[in-house]
Amino acid sequence: MNASELVLASGAATRDDLERIRREKGRVPAEWLELCTALAESGVVSESQIMDAVGRVCALKTLHSIADEMLDPSLVGDIPLEWARQHLILPVRLDGSAVGVLLADPTRTDAAHDISVVLGVEAEPILAPPQIVRQGIERCYLRRERRPADVAGTLDSSSRREEKAGTDILSTPRDAPVTQMANLILLNAVRAGASDIHIEPAEGHLRVRYRIDGVLYEQEPPPREMEAALVSRIKIMAGLDIAERRLPQDGTARVRVGDRELDVRVSCVPVADGERVVLRILHREAVLLPLDSLGMPPETVGVFRNLLCEPQGAIWVTGPTGSGKTTTLYAALQELDCAHANVMTIEDPVEYHLPNIAQLSVRPKIGPTFAAGLRHILRQDPDAILVGETRDTETAEIAVRASLTGHLVLSTLHTTDAPGAVIRLMDMGVPPYMLSAAIMGVIAQRLVRRLCPGCREPQRLPEELLERIPRLGCLKTARTYRAVGCDSCLEGYRGRTGIFEFMTVPEELRELIREGVDHSTLRQAARKAGMKTLLEAGFDKVADGTTDVQELLRCVGHKFAAL
Repeated sequence: MNASELVLASGAATRDDLERIRREKGRVPAEWLELCTALAESGVVSESQIMDAVGRVCALKTLHSIADEMLDPSLVGDIPLEWARQHLILPVRLDGSAVGVLLADPTRTDAAHDISVVLGVEAEPILAPPQIVRQGIERCYLRRERRPADVAGTLDSSSRREEKAGTDILSTPRDAPVTQMANLILLNAVRAGASDIHIEPAEGHLRVRYRIDGVLYEQEPPPREMEAALVSRIKIMAGLDIAERRLPQDGTARVRVGDRELDVRVSCVPVADGERVVLRILHREAVLLPLDSLGMPPETVGVFRNLLCEPQGAIWVTGPTGSGKTTTLYAALQELDCAHANVMTIEDPVEYHLPNIAQLSVRPKIGPTFAAGLRHILRQDPDAILVGETRDTETAEIAVRASLTGHLVLSTLHTTDAPGAVIRLMDMGVPPYMLSAAIMGVIAQRLVRRLCPGCREPQRLPEELLERIPRLGCLKTARTYRAVGCDSCLEGYRGRTGIFEFMTVPEELRELIREGVDHSTLRQAARKAGMKTLLEAGFDKVADGTTDVQELLRCVGHKFAAL
């Protein structure tokens, strides 16, 4: 029975529907997957409805979602990724030891027999919509483990050829060993949720470390003899000069992991033992988060949203590098009515492209700078402006003036706390009377690792720690936890959340800023006005079991905690 006959026999479509497809496409597709897509695109019937109807006729089970526990990388060890993608066939683990084969094409039930032969078990054919099978394939193969030693074992100096950048790092079985190694390092980093990869030459060996949840963890390294070829491969991916080994270089690469595209920022710096390479992996889905999911208390989210509704004024987000400032700003941009407002950004560089928002990239060598770009943006009739970083006096003054002339301005600074942002801007030369009129609020933030809920254990805070940092005394009677570590986490932690110090500017603080008061006076006034400090916000996370004291002190700092 061919594809058209199967559709008609199942009742999923009629002859009139097929005739409609013939008029739209010029023919009725003979292949099942093509016909299924054509029917879905024309609005005749959805892919899920087709599969349900065909499953009833063919007496086959139908699946519309794939649970994580069904994906077993060991089942696909001998099945090439390209074959699975081409035929949309995936073996999965059913209850107990049973194995099923997901099929997007009901005319290929013979494939279940082929899979049974490969696996040595009887596999049950199960129908699933093409998109579900496609996503399952990417998820399953992403979990498949490979080690640097597996690639190093195939190393042959005569086979060191370079491949075109931008290939899928999930699929590299025919690539040169050096290309496989570079892809494997990237792939394992993506699997681990790493934000950065450090490739560091040392005496006698090559060191590879991943930054996961803000902490560097050492990985199994490739052999030292692969260093030169590995660095060259990464340079080619990033469009850098492989012959230049004396000067630092920066570039960007784009790679695919299945159907996901990732941008990778590459930095190469010559050091005593060779070249040190750091790769920053930019995860779009990790930074484009809604405001509610950042870790802010509901009352803080409410106040922030109210400020974002103002037609003019300035808000700064401050904190060290890697504290999540960009994520907070992007979450704020998603709160704006971009359909009815002109929202523009100037960034260095533009890391993630946002819909309905004009984004300008800073290019210091050829222009524009932040200040020059901001001037150009102000001629574009903007309603809201995001300035990636307030770096200098000129940028600070233009941003403040823009917020006073009918624009909402969002930007970042590098200060330790929220009141410090005001002092830094005044030190840059912004007149206090202008700053007091423009500023609406400052958010200082840090990212703390979350305790793994599966293995965390209750703890009593050490008396020595309580004596050394008296402010921890508020947690003495609270139920606190400590990190332990299990198979599903990394040293007792899994993921991160934010802690926030949000300083709004009521009239009494506005007057102090106008007077140009010092940091200590402004901080005391802000706390009196209701500002919860970073440490106090962290105490809330410790008290509810989200994180532990040790992690909080690592992020905030012992010196800061003693203030």
